[in-house]
Amino acid sequence: MLRKNLYLQFVAGMAALFMLLAPGWASAQKLSRAAPFPEASEELYGIGAGGKLYVFGGLGAGWTPKGLVYEYDPANDSWTKKKNMPQAAHHLGLAELNGKIYVIGGFVKPAKGPTAWEPIDNAWEYDPAADTWKALAPLPKKRGAPAAVVHGGKIYAIGGAGLHPGSKETVLHPARPHRALGTNEVYDPASNAWKTLQDMPTARNHGAIGVVNNKIYYIGGRVGNAFITRASNTDIVEVYDPAADQWGPLLAPMITPRSAVAWGTHNNRIYVAGGEQRTSQFQRTFRAVEAYDPASNRWTALPPMEFPRHGLAGAIINGKFHLVSGDAASGGAPGTHIDSDVHEVIDLDAK
Repeated sequence: MLRKNLYLQFVAGMAALFMLLAPGWASAQKLSRAAPFPEASEELYGIGAGGKLYVFGGLGAGWTPKGLVYEYDPANDSWTKKKNMPQAAHHLGLAELNGKIYVIGGFVKPAKGPTAWEPIDNAWEYDPAADTWKALAPLPKKRGAPAAVVHGGKIYAIGGAGLHPGSKETVLHPARPHRALGTNEVYDPASNAWKTLQDMPTARNHGAIGVVNNKIYYIGGRVGNAFITRASNTDIVEVYDPAADQWGPLLAPMITPRSAVAWGTHNNRIYVAGGEQRTSQFQRTFRAVEAYDPASNRWTALPPMEFPRHGLAGAIINGKFHLVSGDAASGGAPGTHIDSDVHEVIDLDAK
């Protein structure tokens, strides 16, 4: 705890110095702090529903999923703990449709044997109003770390990580063979059925996603592996046309290649924040906040978050980009995780 507090004090000091050196950025960002997250964790995922923010997931020691569910009410700046996920998993896909939240895929801890990431095909519907869960038809392909989004009353789950076809492996581990996936599947709530669509050209996981003008954009992520210790981040942006079931040409790349980010869509722009990167020389997390405008096919670098984090929950509610908790270090070695309870808010409509 002392180490965490010293680290956060150092980051806050550096952020304050940055604000003094760059007052124009500070005034433009309209960054504020909201109620801290009650159970600081990495690998959290956020989504808005009914004007509130819902946070799912969490990953503990030994790759143990926490299955957390929390509701945040911006009106009174407070968190309420909800029923835990019926199946605790991490690296989920999340989507919201008609007030219901859909939790798709992910990884669980194997029931026996060494700890690892076991991909699952489970899908769930969560009703925030009733705080209840309903099991749905399973995914056609087991995978974790997909990105999910709603278009045309259906839910698209794209990318992720899983096993090689015909592999004798049952789990994912950094040193054992597995692959990034371009898998593209769509769920129809009306029929409770999945359909397999055209694969994404660049197989990857841990990316961001958004819908603008009836097109789906998949942004960044990591290729080659599910684990940042063995994977490479990518800056690739690809666009999918659901009406034609076709992928378009490569678009303007991200300013900062990264994975394990938070994201959201507002006023026809897709916002990406935080993330992590590893090389043989360093391991780091990002403060970077960037916005992609599909109409102009251009990226804009925005003023950064105060606290760098990956595996944070993010969602845009009423024009405000909420960035919740996450890990302030790209961990791996014992003692290097610094789970933060910080909840930053960027007012995207501020002038």
